[in-house]
Amino acid sequence: MTSAGRDGPVGVTTARPAVARPVGGPDYADVMLRRLDLRAEPLPRTAALRGLLPRSEVDVDAVLHRVRPIVEAVRARGVEAVLEFSEAFDKVRPGRIRVPAQTLRGALAALDPAVRSALELSIARARAVHADQRRADIVTDVVAGGTVTERFVPVRRVGLYAPGGLAVYPSSVVMNVVPAQAAGVESLVVASPPQAEHGGLPHPTVMAAAALLGVEEVWAVGGAQAVSLLAHGGTDTDGGDLEPVDVVTGPGNVYLTAAKRLLRGLIGIDSEAGTTEIAVLADATADPGHVAADLISQAEHDPNAASVLVTTSTALADAVDLELERQVAETKHAERIRAALSGPQSGTVLVTDLADALAVVDAYAAEHLEIQTADARAVARRVRNAGAIFVGPWAPVSLGDYCAGSNHVLPTGGCARHSSGLSVQTFLRGVHVVEYTREALRGSLDAVVTLAAAEDLPAHGQAVTARFAR
Repeated sequence: MTSAGRDGPVGVTTARPAVARPVGGPDYADVMLRRLDLRAEPLPRTAALRGLLPRSEVDVDAVLHRVRPIVEAVRARGVEAVLEFSEAFDKVRPGRIRVPAQTLRGALAALDPAVRSALELSIARARAVHADQRRADIVTDVVAGGTVTERFVPVRRVGLYAPGGLAVYPSSVVMNVVPAQAAGVESLVVASPPQAEHGGLPHPTVMAAAALLGVEEVWAVGGAQAVSLLAHGGTDTDGGDLEPVDVVTGPGNVYLTAAKRLLRGLIGIDSEAGTTEIAVLADATADPGHVAADLISQAEHDPNAASVLVTTSTALADAVDLELERQVAETKHAERIRAALSGPQSGTVLVTDLADALAVVDAYAAEHLEIQTADARAVARRVRNAGAIFVGPWAPVSLGDYCAGSNHVLPTGGCARHSSGLSVQTFLRGVHVVEYTREALRGSLDAVVTLAAAEDLPAHGQAVTARFAR
């Protein structure tokens, strides 16, 4: 569940053109999802297949030259630069960066009871899942008297970002805070853009979610300037210390992503997130109404969101098209959804059989992948690349967005081929602790000296032999 929110100037997003081949059925001049027919010949090899598939692409390089001055200004001038950028981008100049504790408590007290109850359910389920991710230290007896212990040590302080923009994201507060707390991080700060309509504070529901989670530090700052301030720290307008963090996580627009790229190294980051995407692998057994509703749900985020159907059934594809027309017309954000579904980043991919369908979804490596087929569980076990997999008709992506217990901060843009979603591990570092006795070191002496000589680093060997020279 990633969004290109209102976190800086208007985003720069490009999309690879889809190959549209109308195939039978309704009047395809009017349908929203373009079609890519891969049934005529064997599937292309992996690289060519990736190039054919529809995908929304965020060109981070294209905005680095605009983000670098923001990052540098915040490094050099701190909060004063942040306030200038907030005024320019968010149309409001907060009185201070850190939100007063009583304001957080007030936001929670004023929260709609139904929203509070839903957030409490989301938090409880997320805590149950993430508590099981915490790893115990591992001690390996390498030789008699020689051990290597891998300790899993949490980072000390993290900055967790909740975007603004086209929607409000208290759920992103939950998804970032819960794994950090489960990891044992001792100091948390949530950053979220100041809202002109809320007097320069983050959205009240975001503040309430932070308070509900026990977070006492919230900063009213968004976009690239937020990442830079989290990385460099500063002094607030009231003289308070805005301490820098070790890791920054959470989604945002292309400008925030560019700031993460520029500051990576000074801080750790979770990922360079792009716009949200869903792929649905479905066969003739799928309910077209369910499939259409799920494609719409992610298109609702952003006009650049990607919704992709991969199916072996032309009849299902036709029925989904008809359902999309009907359902989109009834939605609140119809214009935004229609733009996303009709864009080149979205489409229907027709394949010959399930094996080809699996090859396509593995090449696509979706942020969210739904399996709506016969024996969906068995099919899901055959998937290699996806940020999260939703199995069967009763596990829609929306469930994962809010209260499945899973985390919705997931890799986008095909990064699920090599990266995982946000988890407790994001906030832990594995540290090897080496303990050897004198005799255990003596037993290793010859191997160390031999390998040191082979690498022409004799002092390495001498560091061992010196211990036995007298």
